[in-house]
Amino acid sequence: MAEIKYPRRLLIRSLLKGLISAALHTFSDFEVIGAENIPEKGPLILAGNHFSFADSIAMLHVAPASIEMFSGANPAFTPWWGKLLPRLWGVLYVYRGTGSRQAIRDAESVLNQNGFFGIFPEGGAWAEMIRPARPGAAFLAVKTGAPILPVSFTGFNDVFPLRFRDQSKVIIRVGKPYQPAPVTGRGRERRQQLDDLGDQMMKEIANLLPDHLRGKFSSDPEVQERAKEVEAYPWENASWDEV
Repeated sequence: MAEIKYPRRLLIRSLLKGLISAALHTFSDFEVIGAENIPEKGPLILAGNHFSFADSIAMLHVAPASIEMFSGANPAFTPWWGKLLPRLWGVLYVYRGTGSRQAIRDAESVLNQNGFFGIFPEGGAWAEMIRPARPGAAFLAVKTGAPILPVSFTGFNDVFPLRFRDQSKVIIRVGKPYQPAPVTGRGRERRQQLDDLGDQMMKEIANLLPDHLRGKFSSDPEVQERAKEVEAYPWENASWDEV
């Protein structure tokens, strides 16, 4: 398959960003904090928490129109319009639980062209608190050497389904880019280093969230215990047709 040419689809994406902005300001009390931390040039991996299907829409709003992003091929609990917008954007689809070498190659291609790439390291939205990162985000960071920009999204589960009354507060917080530590090990040592890198990634995101949403990084022992109940990846043994 041919390499992705970066950037692409800028006209339609700019139009979609305008629609997203209008919707967010219409249906929510909307705020972005730290937008100045987004650099003008890549390569850059934007890594965010995933509590709602709308997090991907929020990622598209805050990032440059050139951003490429992964999306689940058959996202659960997502209305039709929530599936249409990423399709119009031209996101890169992956099948949960299957591992996609082509998806990783596409992401590498974008970052190697000094692009912006968005990813949700948890691999899905099944609980409203921080969960362990899947290995893909850490692998991508190590493979490309791209800095990581942590981003947090809160309040989107209170906004949808769309309503005009009682606007809920939604906040996007953008942290500061950091360079992940190199991974030099092999075999089990390498996997442990990747897991540690993923753990750091989620901690950086958690630091941008209220304490009760930080999962195992919370200072509250009760939150830490609840985090253990939702840390298992639901699609670990999923087949191609089930995701």
